[in-house]
Amino acid sequence: MPEALPDWDYHMDLHLRRTVRIDLARARSQSGLPADAALTLAAVWTATGSNLSGPANRLRLTDGGTITAELDVFLRGADLGGLLLLDTALVLAERRTDGRPSSPRRAGSVLWSDREALRLQGDAPQFPMAVIDFSRTSFPDEAAWHLRISGGLESATMGSLLLLVNERNTVTTAAFENAGKPRPVDRVVLSAVYADAARIMIEHALGNDDFTEDADFPDGSLGATLQSLFDRLFPDQSITDVRLRQRQSPALFASDLQAAVKIFEV
Repeated sequence: MPEALPDWDYHMDLHLRRTVRIDLARARSQSGLPADAALTLAAVWTATGSNLSGPANRLRLTDGGTITAELDVFLRGADLGGLLLLDTALVLAERRTDGRPSSPRRAGSVLWSDREALRLQGDAPQFPMAVIDFSRTSFPDEAAWHLRISGGLESATMGSLLLLVNERNTVTTAAFENAGKPRPVDRVVLSAVYADAARIMIEHALGNDDFTEDADFPDGSLGATLQSLFDRLFPDQSITDVRLRQRQSPALFASDLQAAVKIFEV
């Protein structure tokens, strides 16, 4: 796979094919397994942008000698986003009670594995996004998007953030479809979404008393993501000062945030 697909969007499905050449006799002997041990070649995909994963393909291998196996994978674009990881592994297919004490015994024991990565969005994993019909939800039918934040500051960012886009709002959905090569109108819409998402995230952080300069959040957590965003938008200001301004003068804070995200600078 290439390192990245810069023109990818959630309407673009992916068809991947992987060819693996396996010396089954050598794999079994070097793992301490008998010559008749059944093996499985399996592939699993993970998308950091949607926080989804699933089995891609699997082949049961009972032959001997050297074989060439092909894994065929079809992935829906709506399930993807961020960084796509494709893990391929050769595993023991069945539980074994014979063999040497040091040999694998449990079904699923990994004899060999490999990982390939494909960047679909941005320079870093992004929080998940889904396009849905707001008329089927509790959100206003005419709203264009909604950023949902759940969990505590220690929770994983990928499971805490979800950007929902209303499929009925064709201007917004078109902007995300064209994100790889945005038109002027798409840039304006994406800038507005970014500014609104930043506002919601910063307000969420400032509303939590555990969000302080001295807080130490785990890597990949919601708290660490919010700290990184705050430092980027308010590099020379303390959390205490910004929180005070947000509570005492919300209108001024809103203008400060517009300036920080450089809204509509397209």
